[in-house]
Amino acid sequence: MRTMTAALGLIAATAAHAENRIDTVRPDAPELAAFGEHKIGVTTMTFTNPDQIDVVNTGAEGEPPRYDRTLTVELWYPASADTTPGGTYTALIRDGVTAATLTGQAARDAAPDTSETFPLVIISHGYPGNRFLLSPLAENLASKGYVVASIDHPDSTYDDQTAFGSTLVNRPWDQRFVIDSVTALDGDLGTIIQDDNIAIIGYSMGGYGALIYAGAGVTELSTTYAWGAPQGLLERNMMGTASHATLADDRVKAFVAFGPWGNNTGFWDADGWAGIQKPLMLIAGGIDDVSQYDAIRGIFDDTVNTTRHLLTFEAANHNAGAPMPAPSESYAVSEALGYAPFDHYADAVWDNVRMNNISQHFVTAYLDLHLKADAAKADYFDLTPVATDGAWVVDDDGEPIEGHSYWAGFPNRTAAGLRFETKAAGE
Repeated sequence: MRTMTAALGLIAATAAHAENRIDTVRPDAPELAAFGEHKIGVTTMTFTNPDQIDVVNTGAEGEPPRYDRTLTVELWYPASADTTPGGTYTALIRDGVTAATLTGQAARDAAPDTSETFPLVIISHGYPGNRFLLSPLAENLASKGYVVASIDHPDSTYDDQTAFGSTLVNRPWDQRFVIDSVTALDGDLGTIIQDDNIAIIGYSMGGYGALIYAGAGVTELSTTYAWGAPQGLLERNMMGTASHATLADDRVKAFVAFGPWGNNTGFWDADGWAGIQKPLMLIAGGIDDVSQYDAIRGIFDDTVNTTRHLLTFEAANHNAGAPMPAPSESYAVSEALGYAPFDHYADAVWDNVRMNNISQHFVTAYLDLHLKADAAKADYFDLTPVATDGAWVVDDDGEPIEGHSYWAGFPNRTAAGLRFETKAAGE
């Protein structure tokens, strides 16, 4: 019987993997990882930002050419109560050639829930990436009463990966343009969006862009790198410039950066970090060798003018907490890449679903606190820094009693391998 039960479990797990589900919540997930009460709708939109500098085709000399920069955005939102849950997405994987079918809870082009309005969350992927890379988080947040806009950044997607300088220059401005475009929408979808109550979530290069948007202009040195942007075009994002100052945006209340890139390569200094004065959450792998974990800790230490948090997945690398579970199509060696795209999504130590659930828990608490003024969510950040130092002390009914210090929202024995730290402004 035990053998049969194990076999049935394996069959169920294999079937779920073949579906590439992005909505899995494990039984041992922390409390706030659970999906919310709202049905979910999803739609795809394109927005064109006219007359932008064409960084990719700018040479070492001469007038930079200009073009109309078109961004594709996946928009998740609370849907009407009569929506039938479930749907699929077709997404290219890391090789830029192979299509994967993802399965989730969102219904394509469902009618929005117009009974109330909802905060807006922007999601910005890494280099390369696409708008589906953080789709588990996007669906999860939409179910909890958020409108979520996830961007395909031109010159930075799996099938459109070109000069890195374009990513360096354009990231915060793409984020700004999508905010302006989504908050200007007409119709039922436009009416449900709170246009002055917004958060930005970025992964890797998306985190880089979010930090610039948050107020951390880059250094003059970073504008001179030979491998960076040509003709000093990165000065648009430099601390102290009039152009960077125009990114200041009272509509945006909070920022989340997963494994943000750039502090490992001299893109910021103390003056830059002093520019961040809004709440910041950093999420990182303890052995990140892309953005460099010590460099991410440096962000946590040096953003002294705001309250900030650092969630660390011990022994995890750069994929900590953000990417969706590796699609089944990514397991085979890609002819285009010469290796299996699996590595782009997965971690050698941590299960992706597990990390996604933990991120969903903390990001939910953080956004509810800062965008919904839910003061009770602050309890989820009052934690013993090293999770395994917390004690599980409960009565016969399972209620915490004196001496209990285990992480709020985590079942017993489930917070191992995690660290959570907070510093207030001035620290």
